[in-house]
Amino acid sequence: MLVKGHRRIIVALGCTLAFIAVAVGISGQLGATLSPYEYIPRAWAPARNASASGRNGKTAQESLHGESPKPVKNPNHVVGAPTATASALSRTHNVVYSNSTADGRYFLVDFGREYQGMNPNMVVHPTLPDTWFVVAQQYKPPEVSTAFTAELVCEATLHNGTLKCTKSPLILPIAGTLSPVCQGDIAHYNMNVGPHDARVFNGPEAPYIIYGSQSKRACFGLWMQDFRRLVEWPGIPPIIDPFVHATDLQRPPPYGVLEKNWFVFWDVEGELYLHHDVAPKRVFSKLNLDGSVSGDLAPLASAKDKVCWQKHLDAEAATYKSIHQATNSLSITMCKRHDPACKETHDNTFIMEIFQHKSFNNFHSAYEPYVMLFKQKAPFELHAISLKPIWIYGRGAAGEKRPPGHEDDADWGETEMIYVTSMSWKTAGQNYHGYLDDVMFLGFGVEDEQAGGIDVVAADVLQGLDLC
Repeated sequence: MLVKGHRRIIVALGCTLAFIAVAVGISGQLGATLSPYEYIPRAWAPARNASASGRNGKTAQESLHGESPKPVKNPNHVVGAPTATASALSRTHNVVYSNSTADGRYFLVDFGREYQGMNPNMVVHPTLPDTWFVVAQQYKPPEVSTAFTAELVCEATLHNGTLKCTKSPLILPIAGTLSPVCQGDIAHYNMNVGPHDARVFNGPEAPYIIYGSQSKRACFGLWMQDFRRLVEWPGIPPIIDPFVHATDLQRPPPYGVLEKNWFVFWDVEGELYLHHDVAPKRVFSKLNLDGSVSGDLAPLASAKDKVCWQKHLDAEAATYKSIHQATNSLSITMCKRHDPACKETHDNTFIMEIFQHKSFNNFHSAYEPYVMLFKQKAPFELHAISLKPIWIYGRGAAGEKRPPGHEDDADWGETEMIYVTSMSWKTAGQNYHGYLDDVMFLGFGVEDEQAGGIDVVAADVLQGLDLC
């Protein structure tokens, strides 16, 4: 057992607005002004050509991916709208389908009767067959005024199209922190108790968690810890293992008021790095085990990165308002595990991450996820970016799924909000590295209320890459 279930803290009426500000600011769904590290492009280019042939006639699909599996029984049905088809969506998106659900749609995560979660993470259980640890932010409805936030955790299995906790979830035993930076107009952020926006992921040898909480150098910063220290993991890791205790992560200055969504990655030698920003320019650094970092290493890759990134912005920026670094990283070799000719090398293996373009219309956010690959050896230059965003099959297309308050709105034309938060390999024994024919989990929040996921072949996620 981890800890007992928490007690809700009822906040006095005079503090309600402050706590609402905390929730809005940390979630990042409603405001683009709280952090200077949410990039807002200044000039919008014409909308992209929907052709999948690439802006320069160059894609990685044919040479690297091979044929895709046929994953669904009914590929032309989109949830809630028989008039919308997957083929129509494929003109603007890379549609991906579940490998386990009967109709290929994404699945929800069921935390049981007592709890509801959002923004989930899945990592395979080290000993139980067909079982995964699921960690998600506890969801509380808007009418609940509380300063207490928590990350739920359970062991879960796939059953009848749902990833379902086998027992009632527990709360990860993560202590609250305070920050000397939360002063003046942002002092109310110190009223928050508990972690936010956790990412749970596998490294080459161990699982880790990164989460947001008050920090020494930012009002809200990022902390990292060995995930095995927080759950009932078979075998206790040695106390000399890295990040055995929660470690306050640093970044090259300047700091934002609210830092979020950093991810770590490992190079070909197993050295650890921390990626802080993806736009308007990349910022990443060498990470030490005490949380300190080197200077910004991204300028060493900037010459090639600038060309690749600008090419992406020229095609995509007309529709979207800001760009978010989103998931953890994985390592992927761009050939198939079951191909006898496939051999992992420094030249065919890359670091993979998902970032998202955000739009905001009718007081409703929408996110479009793109894959980014960069080299796994210094200077870690960009290698490729998706031509088209990923469309998770089952996501409501324009006007199909209506959030609370818009059930009877005849003019509602927004897409379902899905926010991708995590990636992991689905197969037992697979940690950080994979191949194109391996199956991976994508975890995501649905309308800031629910937790969803989809298990997809990696090659499908990587369809239509535009090489830098």
